[in-house]
Amino acid sequence: MAFVFHTHRTEAALFGLLCALLCALIASACSGAGPAVIAATANASAQPSAAPSQSSKASLDNRLIMGYQGWFGCPGDFDGNTLWVHWFTGEPAANHLLVDMLPATDGLAVDDLCDTGLITQNGAPLRLFSSQNANVVDWHFRLMAQQGVGAVALERFVVELNDEGHKRRVDNVLRNVIHAAEDTGVPFFLSYDVSGADPATVVQTIRQDWRYLAAQFGLTSSKAYLQDNGKPVLELWGFGFVENPGAADEVLPLSADLEAGNDGLQSVTLIGGIPSDWRTLQGDSKTDAAWTAVYLGYNVLSPWMVGRFDSDSAASRYYDQTIAPDLALVRSMGLRYLPVIFPGFSRYNLMLARGDPAQAIVNQIPRNCGNFIWQQSYLLLSHGVDMAYGAMFDEFDEGTAVLPAESTKAGFPSGVQAVYLDEDGCTLPSDWYVTVMGRIARNFIAGTVPSLPLM
Repeated sequence: MAFVFHTHRTEAALFGLLCALLCALIASACSGAGPAVIAATANASAQPSAAPSQSSKASLDNRLIMGYQGWFGCPGDFDGNTLWVHWFTGEPAANHLLVDMLPATDGLAVDDLCDTGLITQNGAPLRLFSSQNANVVDWHFRLMAQQGVGAVALERFVVELNDEGHKRRVDNVLRNVIHAAEDTGVPFFLSYDVSGADPATVVQTIRQDWRYLAAQFGLTSSKAYLQDNGKPVLELWGFGFVENPGAADEVLPLSADLEAGNDGLQSVTLIGGIPSDWRTLQGDSKTDAAWTAVYLGYNVLSPWMVGRFDSDSAASRYYDQTIAPDLALVRSMGLRYLPVIFPGFSRYNLMLARGDPAQAIVNQIPRNCGNFIWQQSYLLLSHGVDMAYGAMFDEFDEGTAVLPAESTKAGFPSGVQAVYLDEDGCTLPSDWYVTVMGRIARNFIAGTVPSLPLM
């Protein structure tokens, strides 16, 4: 079963448009009283004594990069926000939930959380977080630092940048990320996501924003901003997907200018977040032959693979039929390859909220207790791929998150259909997937092909 959706990337666009229609300003942190408390978790291996670290000044090679949305919010968190951004449609209620997983928040101070007013089946209050809270983002980065994650790709949705209220919100998350990255030593870079952006302005908006970030933030001067062979790393995600904006004859010059440092833009190593069918111009890719030049014009190609297979056997076939020929072409062109790995997939509540019950499937792609993503890392390393992009650290909407999450049904309010970590018949601690990603990160650092199954 091969899915053609490109998953999490469209949600920010939909939320941006919804918030604009509601005339609501969306903004930052739940409150900032006191430093985040990092509690010991159920699995001691989630906090190793000597996690390997990787300099921000080296290169992309031998890294596990984690995608970071930073899009959650709650009323009162920043700049007059009144919404439960990405958590609920309207007020908190079991039938208003937008996510298919819930975070385990015992590593955060209560003052850094947002009380929903709901009670879980184990009798505890349901408290969630806002990505606008610097302590929350710092905790996330500390978890990744403890596991030796190689870098973080912060999503910056272009659709948000032409609304001043939304832009203040994403700028605040960026400040939080810069601080957390510098504090923890986990390198980061920016990923422009074009899902839902205005086709008439998307390219110009990226040009203007990259100049703005250089002038107002001194972004790439941060000691934590990831460099690749002396250049800052930048990603353009989503050009070339069937439903996304951008014409090939506009995107190609944008990429060339970014790579060369023309038009007042800082020169970068440019990653292209591209369709999985980029090589054949079929499926999720636009079919115009001009897109081949766009895809091969990137320094690093990163095909989006979430949902392209749904089992271990399907993954093996996909890697043989798609990854191997991808790699052959990329290497023959002297380019680099950053494929995506993902732990599972579930978007039941999101699809109900969108009025599409046919697509509302709980645990649509099972995690198989961590073996599903572990096998993907095995296949990549077996093919000689030396880096990977993990989708995603904090994506609860579509059930691909790896940060600590509720392990049992008792951690959810009554009446909620969702995915808990014990769903597939294994008893797991809340931080299990952080631990697994740490092991995968170490394998990419060392170039070690792991054994199967995950032990």
